Amino acid sequence: MSQLRIAEKFVSVQGEGEWMGVPSAFIRVSGCNLRCRWCDTPYASWHPEGEFESSQELADWFAGKGVRHAVLTGGEPMLFDPIEDLAALLKGQGAQITIETAGTVARQVACDLMSISPKLANSDPDEDSGWRERHAALRSKTEALAQLLTDYRCQLKFVVDPEGPGDDLAEIDALLAQLPSVAPEQIFLMPEGVQADVLHRRAKMLLPVIMERGWRLGPRLQIDLFGDTRGT
Repeated sequence: MSQLRIAEKFVSVQGEGEWMGVPSAFIRVSGCNLRCRWCDTPYASWHPEGEFESSQELADWFAGKGVRHAVLTGGEPMLFDPIEDLAALLKGQGAQITIETAGTVARQVACDLMSISPKLANSDPDEDSGWRERHAALRSKTEALAQLLTDYRCQLKFVVDPEGPGDDLAEIDALLAQLPSVAPEQIFLMPEGVQADVLHRRAKMLLPVIMERGWRLGPRLQIDLFGDTRGT
């Protein structure tokens, strides 16, 4: 029986993207090929933790939660072959599945919404982390990203810092120019941060861009409701 290392699983409301506010069961896979500087789930990437559980055990857990939406997140769930088994079992139970991914790995998996968060240069970790070059080389896999956009219904969520030193919008424009066309309303700008006041300030700074381009602002409802807390 295929197994995945699970950092946490819980039921809450979806905090991000087009299904924000929808009651959902989250299964967070532990393990990631990236090491984002501002990662808000280091226990699934920088310091992976959790016990191994079989796909059937996870599907049985979902079945008992009384919600329709399942969110497979991480870490990077698309790294692991057993995610295909788990998604198939969930789909067989009638689940509506979102997969949260950085878009560096393409595979065939049952999915109703591929929620892709391509990482920009603002995610590059410090030099002394030992990960900077590796992360920078891995985070931009345009071939895999283009395949996901072709194969699935997708949303793109870009974490941006309008107060940072980089030109995040120029990076986004350059990346979009290399990809299949994406409807403007499926592109979200998410202000970087884990504190509500910081997120609100940066969200206001992004409003002119959203209005001009027809993109969408990507709040983080879970921060407003619960703060930067695990299991939410």
